[in-house]
Amino acid sequence: MQIGYKLFAEDVAPKELIRRAVEAERAGFDFVEISDHFHPWLPEHQHSSFAWAILSAIAAKTETLRLATGVTCPSIRYHPAIIAQAAATLQIISDGRFTLGVGAGERLSERIVGQGWPEVGDRHRRFREALEIIRLLWSGGTHSYRGDFLTLQDARVYDLPETLPEIVVAAGGPQAAALAAELGDGLFSTDPDASLIEAWTAAGGDGPRYCEVPTAFAPDARAGAEAAHERFRFGPLGWKVLAELPDPTAFDQATQSIRVEDMEEAFACGPDVERHVEVFSEFRDAGFDHLVLMDASTDPDAFMGFFQDELGPRLRQSA
Repeated sequence: MQIGYKLFAEDVAPKELIRRAVEAERAGFDFVEISDHFHPWLPEHQHSSFAWAILSAIAAKTETLRLATGVTCPSIRYHPAIIAQAAATLQIISDGRFTLGVGAGERLSERIVGQGWPEVGDRHRRFREALEIIRLLWSGGTHSYRGDFLTLQDARVYDLPETLPEIVVAAGGPQAAALAAELGDGLFSTDPDASLIEAWTAAGGDGPRYCEVPTAFAPDARAGAEAAHERFRFGPLGWKVLAELPDPTAFDQATQSIRVEDMEEAFACGPDVERHVEVFSEFRDAGFDHLVLMDASTDPDAFMGFFQDELGPRLRQSA
């Protein structure tokens, strides 16, 4: 069991993200995972820095902490050749500590390059081509590729690490789980859905299974729920909605009916270790083995202390 800390780039300034990663290593986290968006989700969010620059700085300032994108879309805003190059470089400078988490993207951030937003079938076919290109470039040598959506012309990634990064593929249903089994090294999800792992395994999937665990450390449960509502109320919308809305204003409007009480039910809110273990266990029991604590706390240093002294040992004991 590996336990990670979510670097929520949409609501945290760049230097603070780096500082929190350093503190996460000191507190005993195994890895950090960073979101890779151009825009934030909600009007309350006032940041959205370039994830690859942040990860490079973290690699230079830490020694054992593993790094992951959670997740990058390598098929619209980025060309997959650029992601193949970036991930290979980061794997080298981090001494083999990087995992490439990938997904098919959201309109929120991908539309900014003016290529529109494909319907879901084309989006997933394009995503498949992107993964094929990354694998091709990581095989060494010069390559060209011509797909229905993406092309590559005489490209080579010159600096390849001795051990390639693992590719962990985000999936929300059985078709995406099959793609993760075919072209990925692991699975990524945000829901404790055991059937997703079953579909992935049935398709030949084997490897790490990542999932994000919602927590909101605070002096009391109500304060934690209020913090979760302010920062993460977009989460209950589900990926069919999350992938389609265009901007923070639309997300604000779509979340008007979500209550603080809804967040208290979904998140591990407050200082009660056993409540945090209860929520964590839902994801562990579903079969996920790389669990990322996505904390809504307004005091990250207090949360780090809570994890180091109480929560981390208790979670590892429960695992």
